[in-house]
Amino acid sequence: MSLQFYTIDDFDMRNKTVLVRVDINSPVDPVTGNILDTTRLKLHAGTIDEISKKGAKTVILAHQSRPGKKDFTTMQQHSKALSKILKRSVEYVDDIFGSHARRRIKSMKTGDILLLENVRFYSEEMLNRDPYLQAETHMVKELTPVADYYINDAFAAAHRSQPSLVGFILTLPSGAGRVMETELNLLYSAMHNAEKPCVYVLGGVKVDDSIMVMENVLKNGSADYILTTGLVANIFLWASGVKIGKYNEQFINDRDYYDLVKKAKGMLKEFKDQIIIPKDVAICAEDKRQEYNIEKIPNLPIFDIGSKTIAEYNDCIKSAKTIFANGPAGVFEKEGFNIGTEEILKAIASSNANSIVGGGHLAAAANQLNLSSGITHISSGGGASINLLAGEKLPVVEVLHEVASKGMK
Repeated sequence: MSLQFYTIDDFDMRNKTVLVRVDINSPVDPVTGNILDTTRLKLHAGTIDEISKKGAKTVILAHQSRPGKKDFTTMQQHSKALSKILKRSVEYVDDIFGSHARRRIKSMKTGDILLLENVRFYSEEMLNRDPYLQAETHMVKELTPVADYYINDAFAAAHRSQPSLVGFILTLPSGAGRVMETELNLLYSAMHNAEKPCVYVLGGVKVDDSIMVMENVLKNGSADYILTTGLVANIFLWASGVKIGKYNEQFINDRDYYDLVKKAKGMLKEFKDQIIIPKDVAICAEDKRQEYNIEKIPNLPIFDIGSKTIAEYNDCIKSAKTIFANGPAGVFEKEGFNIGTEEILKAIASSNANSIVGGGHLAAAANQLNLSSGITHISSGGGASINLLAGEKLPVVEVLHEVASKGMK
């Protein structure tokens, strides 16, 4: 589909009440309840601040974790953190769409900012259903009459079809916030107008996601080379006939990924010149790094790619015009096994390519290494960006596109 959606620029928000859905889901200290990292809050602060300064009454919808998790908690700390970032009061309301929340929204003054309670405290929020069904939920029905506009800035959750994410788009004039707008424009451009050569570096442990991306970008011709790292590399090594050791085979089997080994075999036959697998690996022996060529891998855990592979991958990255990277190259949290991840990120940051790094662990590593400034874009949503690159439709984007294409404003 051609990219079409409304943005903040399409609405006059003066003296209007605007619902803003953000994704400020953050790591929380299990003892104190304090937020440990404010990256996502800072990311969305720009959208919130801009809407408020347009003279709107800003009502924030957000979630924190999910039922059953230790960090599934209220949004009280988030309101305090946002107040510090925005240097203005963000009032926390311990209600989502009940009479207390609605009364407070109705009594707002121009420039006020409210943060409603964790939307996932409401059970229907955890159901992924058709957007038209979500528009009929209690949350959407109760909050729609007290709002004038809805802005979705939660790109990191755009692959979900939940009431607070898709329902309001069908009941209120709606558009994308600045984070959503930036992510979609950059990712669509990278997908459809990528300068060649285009190199994908795919690693981490979410192998099914990476293989979906590989299938899509190889079949549609947008990728010239796929550099495999992490568990993705181990699966392709095994698929290519390399003896990776019983330990590593069992690790793959325990995660129910053996079917992906079969799929990888077929992909290597069809795209053998484009899928690049490691020449050597780093294994963990007595808690220390030892490197082996792939012909001599011992029956010990593979924790990283080896030096020869790093050198080969770096050369490929340096010659690229477009780079997309997702997932670490190994167990980068463990000393001695962060080398592959760090060297690949350094190569990406020092290249002249248009580079996009997926969210999650790889983004965290780039920030830790202070390499963010050398990377064109670090995505706020690992799952959403991966789904998009894999050719999957993102429910939030589909509904935003639908209302814009119909002129529903």
